Amino acid sequence: MSLTAAGAILAPWPALAKFPGVAERTLSLYNTHTGEHLHQAVYWEKGSYLPETLQQINYLLRDHRTNEVKVIDPNLLDILHAMRSKIPVDAPFEIISGYRSPATNRNLQNHSSGVAKRSLHMEGQAIDIRLPGCPLSKLRKTAVAMKGGGVGYYPNSNFVHVDTGRVRYW
Repeated sequence: MSLTAAGAILAPWPALAKFPGVAERTLSLYNTHTGEHLHQAVYWEKGSYLPETLQQINYLLRDHRTNEVKVIDPNLLDILHAMRSKIPVDAPFEIISGYRSPATNRNLQNHSSGVAKRSLHMEGQAIDIRLPGCPLSKLRKTAVAMKGGGVGYYPNSNFVHVDTGRVRYW
């Protein structure tokens, strides 16, 4: 594991203080491109991230175009977990985009507007999501309230971008 990945795993995220006494953190995810899913996957338990579950999440969020896997920032997972705790819907997060290789990002830039040249997707620090049963505007509002990083709102494409970069909104 790289030092960057180790640092991401060990770095505290401010909103975690909002979960005193929580013995585990779980996520339910559905990759809209591959059809793969994880249901109530426990990725953190008794004060530690679970490497096996993190590997499963990394794989599910891989670049589906190149099959490349990248370590996903656990702080991003914590933001999703925190968001999920605020939204009373049982559906899994639908993943539009997780990790993107530099080649995929360049290709998307050439064919779409709004794709950042230095996208945090290439660092495993960004995800594009929607949540069935939750209005997109509410999902955005919940992400903004987390103050965990950037939040982009794409109602025409039906997703919200969440990342662990500096706090900013668009």
